[in-house]
Amino acid sequence: DAIATSCLACFDYTNALADVVVGYMGAPLEGTTRMDEAYQTLTIRNARGASMVTAAEDAGRLNIGHVAGGTGSHEKIAMATVLADSIVLGMTGGEVKKEGMPRLIGEVMAFIISNVGPKGINFARYSIDYHLLRNYLHVLDEWGDERADSSLPKYATEIVQK
Repeated sequence: DAIATSCLACFDYTNALADVVVGYMGAPLEGTTRMDEAYQTLTIRNARGASMVTAAEDAGRLNIGHVAGGTGSHEKIAMATVLADSIVLGMTGGEVKKEGMPRLIGEVMAFIISNVGPKGINFARYSIDYHLLRNYLHVLDEWGDERADSSLPKYATEIVQK
């Protein structure tokens, strides 16, 4: 119940119609703990977005860092996350765990994933793939095949088919 039903039917996870998108997804972790000092990823989608960014830079309101990069594969971990997701398990008749794993095991898993799993932009790709797959399954489950076929974005269906 922590995720709104409307969010489970959303496929605009990257704010595709925005001229400029700012967020932490794919941004490098530089050791700072303050959110107001951390890097964020900036995606400029068109000339209007570029103009807005230039205006913010010229006004001294924005400092541009290096181009974001990434390492590690994201596809397999996205699928593994979907298969273990409580929302997906609930839709597919799997066993939904009432409680999460013990904290120590969770911390060990987080350490391993953060050191072995995808980083930077590839972590962003993982997150996008995971949300798209989960939401695709949710829409099919809640709306049925006919309504889902007429409502799902074509790109979402094409990605799932890969």
